[in-house]
Amino acid sequence: MGAGAPAILRAHGEASLAFLRQPFRGLVAIESVCYSLGLTLNAQAPTLTPKKPQPVGFAYWMERVLEECARASEDFAPDPVHDLRVSLRRCRSMADGLMVVDPDPAWREMKQAGKRIFRNLGELRDVQVMQTWVAELGPPEDPETKALQALLATREGEQKTHAAQALQGFDTRQWRKWARELPLRAARVRAGSLIFRHLALERWTQAYELHRRAMRNRSQVSLHNLRIGIKRFRYIVENFLPHEYHAWGPDLKQLQDLLGEVHDFDVLWATALQVNGFATPESRKAWHERIVVERAKRVDRYRERMLGKGSLWVVWRGQLPQGEEIESAALARIKLWASFLDPHFQHTQHVADLAGQLLGELVRLNLIHLPVPEKLGPILQAAALMHDVGLAKRGKGHHKSSWRLIRRMATPLGWTTERLRLAGAVARFHRGSLPTSRHKALRGLPLEQRKVAILLAGVLRLAVALDITRDGRVHRLRLEQKDAVLILWAQGFRAMTRPAESVAAARYILETVLHSPVLVKPWKLHLVRRLSPAVPA
Repeated sequence: MGAGAPAILRAHGEASLAFLRQPFRGLVAIESVCYSLGLTLNAQAPTLTPKKPQPVGFAYWMERVLEECARASEDFAPDPVHDLRVSLRRCRSMADGLMVVDPDPAWREMKQAGKRIFRNLGELRDVQVMQTWVAELGPPEDPETKALQALLATREGEQKTHAAQALQGFDTRQWRKWARELPLRAARVRAGSLIFRHLALERWTQAYELHRRAMRNRSQVSLHNLRIGIKRFRYIVENFLPHEYHAWGPDLKQLQDLLGEVHDFDVLWATALQVNGFATPESRKAWHERIVVERAKRVDRYRERMLGKGSLWVVWRGQLPQGEEIESAALARIKLWASFLDPHFQHTQHVADLAGQLLGELVRLNLIHLPVPEKLGPILQAAALMHDVGLAKRGKGHHKSSWRLIRRMATPLGWTTERLRLAGAVARFHRGSLPTSRHKALRGLPLEQRKVAILLAGVLRLAVALDITRDGRVHRLRLEQKDAVLILWAQGFRAMTRPAESVAAARYILETVLHSPVLVKPWKLHLVRRLSPAVPA
């Protein structure tokens, strides 16, 4: 609960409880109001646990959950319950960020396991916080205070029983397994990396849109949604961008608390109306005026920090990826996502390099007669990096599985669903049947995009064939146009071999699209030097 609400209640003493004097209705009203306030817990409330240094690291918090489970199960006292919920919240918020780049289902399973116990403990925590508020707000000898304390003590006993049952059902063995395995996966992503800065920008963009909406209408719903957006942005920065959080953390917490207090006042007023707890119209009007004033103060303080040239939105945005860096970060995020699924990712990266070289040669010779050919590079790179992610499914037709996985992945900021869908279609045809309009991957694409997909699929299919042995032998390409024939000089390529036979079949799509034969020949240094003296030996 925000600081303003208890201040109001203390300041007005008996007047604050005047509308609750009828014994039964008063008891229900106090319980309902306090319960609503307890639910928000934007703790300016009395602190039950002294603040400790926050160790950083996913492994630490996974182990901490198990330790706090043991502590909490002894008597479910307020401090251990609070500490266990903090540990669970840390693990779940870190999983939110890591799930974006690591598609392993264990992240979602761990989150769900933590969510179940978190919710059960939440009800107990609400009761314990309400007990603290009642002791703070109500005179000790007041009959409503005593009655509510008795009621809450009974409810606490009931919730402790539910919490004990929830802890008994908590699979600690599975949690220990996740505590061993998931930190190893998390360690593959460096905190403070461009990928997490890109993810923070994504959360910033979502939160800023909620800010714009809230500043237009200032409704209860829009301000509450804004608080949630800022909270999600804060969690990414707090868990994965330590340098930025050192600078931004206090402001983020203050803003979250301000909006939380606004929500507290909205809940307080709605609950008071719901229980019809006002003795007179005058007391109802007085309470409404106090709440409106306190609420407006916090909205104004938020606006002071977040509007105008000195807005914190501008400060944060200025230190997150800009311009072309956004697309580079999105591609890096796609690459990392693919690396978690592809068991032969070193081969995949080499294929992506060969595909990029081949596309560059086609552009250099002006052989691509499509709009903005220079924008095809990122699409081809994404398709090449993701073309073997279907191998994670360990079934036949992994190229189809790759397409399905790409189609289901979240579109990273800086990309569009259309471009990602196009990359998926290219990956789909890196092997297997030849692309035709009857295939699902191409059926919904506009004609121009279908042509792009088939061209890039031809490039990718040839690049895959050039490294069919997965040894990286072929590593440099040069294209020459001679009469009506295209000659692809490939360093490391050997004729009259099994890989050469695969290359001969793989070049068919490209030949069809370019309306020209494509001959792949071993690299001849003197010929390549004649084509481009700048090419190193």
